Amino acid sequence: MLRFCLNFNYMGDSVKRVLFVNSEIFPYLPESGISLIGRYLPQGIQERKKEIRSFMPRFGCINERKNQLHEVIRLSGMNIIINDVDRPLVIKVASISAARMQVYFIDNEDYFHRKQIYCDDNGRFFPDNGERAIFFARGVLETVKKLRWAPDIIHCHGWISHLLPLYLKKSYIEDPIFSESKVVLSLYDDIPEENFADNFREQAMYNGVRDQDLELLSKPDGINLAKLAVRYSDGVILGSGGIPDEVREACGGLPLLDYDEAAVKDGTYVGEYDNFYSQIKEK
Repeated sequence: MLRFCLNFNYMGDSVKRVLFVNSEIFPYLPESGISLIGRYLPQGIQERKKEIRSFMPRFGCINERKNQLHEVIRLSGMNIIINDVDRPLVIKVASISAARMQVYFIDNEDYFHRKQIYCDDNGRFFPDNGERAIFFARGVLETVKKLRWAPDIIHCHGWISHLLPLYLKKSYIEDPIFSESKVVLSLYDDIPEENFADNFREQAMYNGVRDQDLELLSKPDGINLAKLAVRYSDGVILGSGGIPDEVREACGGLPLLDYDEAAVKDGTYVGEYDNFYSQIKEK
């Protein structure tokens, strides 16, 4: 299991608030490279005297009673329009008491109540996975606005978060909550090989996003979605091995923190990530 390092190494105090946008967090989903980082990285950053918020989708396989999820009425009630359909945004929250931190869950009955995560029982990629990524990214940003909590760093983990950098830089950057926010993107070996819906590019259009901003989605697959996320990020962390070469090549010119398996195993990656946040913020 991952541990976080208690040997603090500060590079300054320019980063005070870090928003974590996760595809997986343990113990709500089984142990994996992504879910363990989703669990222990926010705790480690919080131990370094920073404010943190963590978000993930409320997948239907998450037992609400066991994990004591409850709806946050004051944050729920918004609608997100996708394909000209209003989709209610429901926000739930749970606590990881050992870490003294809360996790916010983005929920919607149509997108996140099925028991499977990304594929059906026959292993078929859900045809609305692109819509789910749109809903998740916009849902996180709308909820953070409602919280009136301005993050210095937004750290995205997992492919379902890959539209958030685009929306931040094109749709929300003039909002005072996000005007000073920088995006750090962690890339993992979870990039889908499957295609999204043929009209994913049109579905992803939103305020301030132009058609040419989504040119990479002319071929709507996981590789191009990852490359789109890189394009609108301020720094990239390779969170695992096995990142496709063309995605790595797309990172050229950006600050990059390479994958360090030993640091991930012994928990010292937390300090490296913390220093990387300061580097990105001070650019």
